Amino acid sequence: MKIAIASGKGGTGKTTLATNLASYLAETQKVVLSDLDVEEPNSGLFIKGNLIHKEDKYKMIPEWIEDKCTLCGICQKVCNFHAVIQLGPQILVFPELCHACFACSELCPTNALPMIPKKMGVLKHFQINNLSFVESRLDIGEEQAVPLISQTQKYIDEHFSEDVIKLFDAPPGTSCPVIEATKDADFVILITEPTPFGLHDMKLAVDTMKELKKDCAVVVNRFGIGNDDVLDYCEKENIPILAKIPNDRNVAELYSRGELVYQKIPEVKQQLENVKDYILKLEEGGRK
Repeated sequence: MKIAIASGKGGTGKTTLATNLASYLAETQKVVLSDLDVEEPNSGLFIKGNLIHKEDKYKMIPEWIEDKCTLCGICQKVCNFHAVIQLGPQILVFPELCHACFACSELCPTNALPMIPKKMGVLKHFQINNLSFVESRLDIGEEQAVPLISQTQKYIDEHFSEDVIKLFDAPPGTSCPVIEATKDADFVILITEPTPFGLHDMKLAVDTMKELKKDCAVVVNRFGIGNDDVLDYCEKENIPILAKIPNDRNVAELYSRGELVYQKIPEVKQQLENVKDYILKLEEGGRK
């Protein structure tokens, strides 16, 4: 069971929900939590485990070999991202723009653009009892999150069996990194807040999930502020609301200290129990 936790905007509580839900589920079963917000991962602030694996991650970038090049211009024509351009008697490669599609390299008639590995980030795997935590982080200056997200998901698939619940803390928004983080998910939990901003961006996230043909449900964070527009929208769209996490100063204080909320606030634990019940029903239905 792969469950992505996403939101239309940042700051709504994705990491709070992901880390607390993962830890709560891990009290009774095996769980892996993967932080796919690789540009700014912060789930590790709340999950304290033992580092059991670390590896650098690379993407493939073309390297121009001048002696082999005939300046035919094919590489520039086939690159949709302008990562390879011909400037007079030279071919310039811009690694930050390259999407590693291999088109320029494969179509070069003289093999003048071989693909070489370039480090883009690092993956770390932590373990604490039943909970495995996998975090990937882009190197400073790297602009593309999608390749690292893809390789992190591949690591999860290769190292964890199908009977393990897999939670993905997705990036915020509705751009390419979110698409990559949610496209293989069995189910998506969207977390929002009962404010005009929360409703607006949740609508964008819901529309995105519809395009991806993903079933989703909503968790309302900071419940008690704002109005009922989010609740009315979910009822109108027939979107289940799994939990309502209260707007409590104690939650913010625990979060600011890097502590798990459900262990100290019983009402939050009860809301997580609701989410857990829903997930287990989904999992049982999938097995049938």
